[in-house]
Amino acid sequence: MKRRTGWAALIAANVLCYCVLSFYRTTDAAPPKPGPPFANSVQQRMEMVNELREIKQLLKEQNALLRSGDLGVVVKESKQQR
Repeated sequence: MKRRTGWAALIAANVLCYCVLSFYRTTDAAPPKPGPPFANSVQQRMEMVNELREIKQLLKEQNALLRSGDLGVVVKESKQQR
């Protein structure tokens, strides 16, 4: 009797798993966008290059300021309570 209950539980578990897996769909959740996926990649690259050039120029200015020795540090106490 115990053996039959085990087999019945195993079959029931298999049927349950099959039912759950039958709900799985192989289609996409959303339709793909029309047109090429990276249409504006050249424009984005050019923007990144320009940003990097600006950062490079700012770093050059910062390094020149640090090397000149004309840099002063001012510490100011804030009035905010913590």
